[in-house]
Amino acid sequence: MPVSANVKLGRGVKIVHPELVNLYGCSIGDDCIIGPFVEIQEGVVIGARCKISSHSFLCTGVMIEDEVFIGHGVMFTNDRFPKAANPNGSLKTAADWKLETTHVGKGASVGSGATILPGVTIGRNALVGAGAVVTKNVPENARVAGVPAEILDRAGGGGYESERQDG
Repeated sequence: MPVSANVKLGRGVKIVHPELVNLYGCSIGDDCIIGPFVEIQEGVVIGARCKISSHSFLCTGVMIEDEVFIGHGVMFTNDRFPKAANPNGSLKTAADWKLETTHVGKGASVGSGATILPGVTIGRNALVGAGAVVTKNVPENARVAGVPAEILDRAGGGGYESERQDG
């Protein structure tokens, strides 16, 4: 079944096409919307009023606070040094790697096609640009973009204050 019996769904959760998702062992808060072709793995926690767009992958170790937007095709990772086999040629098992967690703060937005490496925190109200590769923590209210993602600016006063160095 695409939505496993061990999924905790909050009130008002809308799964656009339940036959086209793979959700197991996760917790999804009230009033969330989950798009088609989304996989949410065991142990993932999603807060209330979030939108998870189509084709996104949320792996074990991801924690998303309330009111977060995840764009189409966003990929979270949880293993900094992935390998299929050990040096002796045996296949790796869960005991052979270190889970690194990822945290997305309240009100953050992650643009389509972004890749989030393990062990990072995306701060409250931060914006990750489409296609960005996030390799380190993103401060609250920051906008980041690029490969690897770099800070473009941060909200401040009535607008954005640039952090880029010109010339």
